[in-house]
Amino acid sequence: MKKTIFALLTILIVMTSCSKEVDLFLISKNNIGLLTDSTQVKDLKTVFVNDSIVRKIAGDEFLGNVNEIKIFEKGGKPLLELLPKEALDSTTTIGTVKIIDPRFKTKTGISTLSTFSDIKQNHKISSIENTMRNVIIFVDENNTFFTISKEELPEELRYDEAKKIDEINIPDNAKIKYFMVRW
Repeated sequence: MKKTIFALLTILIVMTSCSKEVDLFLISKNNIGLLTDSTQVKDLKTVFVNDSIVRKIAGDEFLGNVNEIKIFEKGGKPLLELLPKEALDSTTTIGTVKIIDPRFKTKTGISTLSTFSDIKQNHKISSIENTMRNVIIFVDENNTFFTISKEELPEELRYDEAKKIDEINIPDNAKIKYFMVRW
């Protein structure tokens, strides 16, 4: 009797410890929920089984698009935008993921609802790039870059792409427009 109870308890402990649930909205260096840096385009239907996958039809290559793939919840709410490494290849992996839904968060809690202050406090900024409409903040530790609209910057920094922008030029309360993970 004691051996049976002990065996059942051992099996129960093993089963509960092995059933670690994956956080579907956690962003780390090599994965975003169930999506990994080795997931092939052809496998997206199994990764996003409860969501809708929308692919742009080939022919947009002249516009600079590489067969962008959008992921939506069944209700139509946008979650992610995926850019495959190679166009028109179902065996290629995903090269870049644009995070849209604020439920997706890094291990440090950064989401699209975060501010520049949150980025500075939780990550080492490797560089800042000035573009026409945005400022891009690169964080190498998890292959992430954050985009902040220039509308969040002081007036004198909004219109000159050649002007160098440093951390001190970006207000702490500047909101993240979106961010991307590159594999």
